[in-house]
Amino acid sequence: MKRTWILWLLCLLYLGSVASSQAQQTGGIEKAVAALEETWLQALNTNSPDLLAPLLADKFVSTSPEGKVTGKAETLADVKTFFEKNSGANSEMKVIVHGDTAIAIGILKAKTKDPSGKIVDLNLQWTDTWVKMSNGKWQCVASHASPIKI
Repeated sequence: MKRTWILWLLCLLYLGSVASSQAQQTGGIEKAVAALEETWLQALNTNSPDLLAPLLADKFVSTSPEGKVTGKAETLADVKTFFEKNSGANSEMKVIVHGDTAIAIGILKAKTKDPSGKIVDLNLQWTDTWVKMSNGKWQCVASHASPIKI
């Protein structure tokens, strides 16, 4: 009886340590992906496609607020003129981890130019899907943004 109780206690301790380890690991991933999102914002704020390029997978796809689907090359070209320098800020960012995949969501507020060249407010709810690649680095494989009223 005493031996069974000790085995049960050891099993509970082991399961607790595994759960704690997984929680710490997930927390680290959330922080790492959030940092990548901040690097992406910095690339937009400085109109720097070279800063964004390593964050995007080769087969990256993006769906714009207008519903246009583009790839990595088009996205990098758009960074040069996406919005007014240093006008962007993310808020309400959250990262949800599912193994080697992470979903990041947030709100982007920035200033951009409309087709006539007038500067207007841009408010987007965005969702980015990140995957841990075989080389161990996280890259975004898909992004979607929808306009919101604030």
